[in-house]
Amino acid sequence: MAVSRGRRITIAVAAVAAVGLTAGLTTGCDAVGKALDCVQTADTIADSVTDLQQAVENASNDPSRLDESLTSIDKNLDKIGDKTDNADVNKAVDDLDKAVANVRKAVRNGDNTPDISPVTDAAGELTKVCTS
Repeated sequence: MAVSRGRRITIAVAAVAAVGLTAGLTTGCDAVGKALDCVQTADTIADSVTDLQQAVENASNDPSRLDESLTSIDKNLDKIGDKTDNADVNKAVDDLDKAVANVRKAVRNGDNTPDISPVTDAAGELTKVCTS
């Protein structure tokens, strides 16, 4: 169930506004900045997951796209992990990291059409915790 980029952006903006209002009342601007970073990076990861889905669909034409998509997700996970001390976000990042590692291992073992549903599930959970 893919969510359009426009809808994700709308959800992200609403979530940031809600987080910003709440955080502004309790913890100040630093929390707002971290929440915004989390939402923006989660949105970027969602785009990377979409790219990964397309890469799997077209793996017979260009198997290198699988690795490029996985590397993109890894880089964005590093960004979130470095910017948060939120336990729920860190768990979601760890889960997504493990899912990506499993897909990467499957590809290395010759599977050009690996099951990426754990990646999409983990990315959805990350988006959820970033926007909660």
